Amino acid sequence: MSERQDPDDRGTNHRDPQEADEVTEDALAAVGAGPPPAPIPGPATDPQESDPGHTAGNGGKERSQSLSEGNGGGMDERGVTTPALRRQAGVALALLGIVIIAVAAFTTPWHVLTGGPPDPARDFTAAQIARGEAFDAATSLPGYLSLALTLIFAGLLVATPFGAKVLGVLKGPWWLRVIAGTVVITAIVEALRWPLGMWFETILREYGLSTQDWAGWTADRLKNLGVETVLLSLMLLVLVALARHVRRWWIPAALGAFAFTVAASFVYPVVFEPLFNEFTPMQQGTLRTNLLDLAARDGVPVEDVLVADASRRTTALNAYVSGFGATRRIVVYDTLLRAPQREVELVVAHELGHAKYDDVLHGTLIGALGSAFGAILLYLVFDPLRRRTKVTSITDPRAVGALLGLMTIGGFLLGPAQNLISRHIEARADVHALDLTRDPAMFIAMQKRLATTNISDLTPNAVEYVLYASHPSSPERIAMARAWARLNGVPIP
Repeated sequence: MSERQDPDDRGTNHRDPQEADEVTEDALAAVGAGPPPAPIPGPATDPQESDPGHTAGNGGKERSQSLSEGNGGGMDERGVTTPALRRQAGVALALLGIVIIAVAAFTTPWHVLTGGPPDPARDFTAAQIARGEAFDAATSLPGYLSLALTLIFAGLLVATPFGAKVLGVLKGPWWLRVIAGTVVITAIVEALRWPLGMWFETILREYGLSTQDWAGWTADRLKNLGVETVLLSLMLLVLVALARHVRRWWIPAALGAFAFTVAASFVYPVVFEPLFNEFTPMQQGTLRTNLLDLAARDGVPVEDVLVADASRRTTALNAYVSGFGATRRIVVYDTLLRAPQREVELVVAHELGHAKYDDVLHGTLIGALGSAFGAILLYLVFDPLRRRTKVTSITDPRAVGALLGLMTIGGFLLGPAQNLISRHIEARADVHALDLTRDPAMFIAMQKRLATTNISDLTPNAVEYVLYASHPSSPERIAMARAWARLNGVPIP
């Protein structure tokens, strides 16, 4: 979760099978449900812009062993939460929910300049519109299949003993079984989605969006999986340890989830970004000078301007502002350098808007509060589920499957609300770019270039827009630019 927001989708609604249940983003985001914590690159994310024993059949022996290993703080002698503690947690959950709604309402720019009804035919040819629709149709099947598989598997983990049976064969101390269980469940999910990911990647190549070979694609995916697994293992280890030793474990779990989300925001640029791209200082020249001048004029301190070697992975265009304070830097995809310099400046002006309004700091705060909310909610909902999943308590290492299933379902349910907030934030950054550059004609030219290069769906349907669109559509952004021109007395492009 660096200070990073990305200006344009490859489309507004593409569903990469790798990301249908993207846990690196959502173990950085199930830990923190705010604006995606500086996404690990993957075709479904915005191309400029994780979550997710005992031996089976031992009967009473297995139950006794689990309870002796940890009588789950906040649990009675049967290993379940008590009514009094559940009431306390329920009150805390309600209060925290009110705080989250208040913070989101206060920090989200709900009233942002918009244009009239978007008219794709005004700015795009019939062939460009048809190409976006064809690409969306081509990616829909593998994307929706991946989403369905992910949710079905999560439901299986939450509503049946499947996870307990699979993880019941694991041996060793509880902490080792938690780690091993996380690895096993994550690997099963990845194995289910891998063929669909390859299908999606093939489509990207057919449309000229991917430049990777299979070795590079596999390496990126495995790195993503590794980061995901490490983060999830760490979260679950801490959660189970707290439940084993603290009576009201939801209190330290909520505080820990909050702190972890905030820490991840600062760590991401240093630890995770370099795993997926190499960054080199932009060569001295007019563009670098103009970008630094733009940031200075905007009052956004920037340490450096870097170029990311994105062309080894994609043809999509991107720029973003990463880091906080003294570590803040402008990052430009090398693919974007092929665009006219003025368009590059407009993309960066949009990104500076996110830094100017502290969008990622606010998003991190909401995400951290959301993580704390999730920890308390987990305390409340897990006890009824343990009967279905056939685990003794949340301290049972076999419960890892159910926990990951709940994270997955929770992340999916939160998606539309996150996207709604994100679209308003992105619209404000667009207005900021226009205020800073006062060039709506070039803004529209830039949006057209991004839309056609990234093969955006220019006519997204309502369901996909709600589920997947973190940005307004390109026609919406163009209509807003014309509205801005009318309000500011600038010739309407």
